[in-house]
Amino acid sequence: QVQLVESGGGLVQAGGSLRLSCVASGRTFSSNAMGWFRQAPGKERELVAAISWSGGGTVYADSVSGRFIISRDNAKNTVYLQMNSLKTEDTALYYCASSGPYYYSQGLRSLEYDTWGQGTQVTVSS
Repeated sequence: QVQLVESGGGLVQAGGSLRLSCVASGRTFSSNAMGWFRQAPGKERELVAAISWSGGGTVYADSVSGRFIISRDNAKNTVYLQMNSLKTEDTALYYCASSGPYYYSQGLRSLEYDTWGQGTQVTVSS
């Protein structure tokens, strides 16, 4: 079982940058796909970005493609989300999530992510 703790959220002006981190405990982190999701008030939770177990496969929501970068360091049991050129519409609670063991680079959007962190708030002001 993996446990996830996010950090790095905060208040930033539009156009600024933040880097979110998610540290995982548990022996299976390097075998799992990882995702960053977000949920804004009154909206459904959406997949922002996901990365395969090796880091060789990544997917992004259209709304963040070209601005956000997901990466992972399996030696540190950590996945990151570098967020650049932030917009007010990026304001949301951001969650890190883990799949079970999954050794493919495809199918990350439809994969079941069954372990979740508590979330970190990102607020972008105009």
